[in-house]
Amino acid sequence: MRISERTKQYMIAAVLVIALQTQTANAQTDADAIMMAKNNFCVGPMYGYGSWENYWEGTYKRSALNLGTVSSQMVSVMGDYGITSKLNFLFGAPYVKTKASAGTMAGTDGIQDLSLWLKWMPLEKTIGKKTTYAVYGVGGFSTPLSNYEGDYLPLALGLHSTTFSGRVIADIQHGDFFATASGTYTLRNNITINRDAYYTTSMHYTNEVDMPDMVAAQFRAGYRTNRWIAEALFDYNNTIGGFDIRKNDMPFPSNNMDWTSLGVNIKYNFKKVPGLSLVGGSNYVLHGRNVGQSTMFNGGVFYIFKMSKSAATSHSCKLCSK
Repeated sequence: MRISERTKQYMIAAVLVIALQTQTANAQTDADAIMMAKNNFCVGPMYGYGSWENYWEGTYKRSALNLGTVSSQMVSVMGDYGITSKLNFLFGAPYVKTKASAGTMAGTDGIQDLSLWLKWMPLEKTIGKKTTYAVYGVGGFSTPLSNYEGDYLPLALGLHSTTFSGRVIADIQHGDFFATASGTYTLRNNITINRDAYYTTSMHYTNEVDMPDMVAAQFRAGYRTNRWIAEALFDYNNTIGGFDIRKNDMPFPSNNMDWTSLGVNIKYNFKKVPGLSLVGGSNYVLHGRNVGQSTMFNGGVFYIFKMSKSAATSHSCKLCSK
């Protein structure tokens, strides 16, 4: 049977949701091995742009000629506060806008999800004069900030699921070079949709959707000093369960969405304006399942505010650094 143009549009729209979530994740500091000093608050705006023309329908890669280039833009306020030198509080809240360059599908925009994290460094040890290793634990929470429809995937800002995540990070630095590895488990709450029944691999007579959890792993390595950070990243993301987008059908929030990607990040701290820094990065999806082959870019400007007279003048923050 020939697939209709509108059905194809529905099928690939789910990929855009993942692209938006990936962009936001790449801008966060919950996965790095840097801590903010006590009573210092680093905050600033981030901008992200992502686009794709090809996607995977299950494991089959195909183009989206009826939509042209699908793009997303994200503007977010992000921050990191040092409760202590070993315990940090981080947050992010993005405004997202989506667009397709062809076809009849209109884009959408609005506030997506609020994300909060606590990062704890229980162990840091220096061996000799040049080598330091550390272990971190990160707990995360995210929830929708607006009443967008998670099942309306051609226009959806996200999946509208409240999530809880746990991450373990291990980092080693020798001189000016470092390597960081992390693993994450994300628990996704069920969502309700605006219909009384739906079909996945069987019929469900309910408006509640069982959302599969996710696991992720990341490895990053590069150059890290008080003035510069330059790093390369490899990300692996896997949905535990879910099902593939079927031909002649639209995508669904509980689809199995997997992807691996490569990226680079860079940060510069201004010497003449202590506390001011610029950050930038890029990310490309190498392979996926029910996602788009996205290319994403992001950048931001951040500044440190000392929240007390006793705040340290020397600190580590990936966004702002020393």
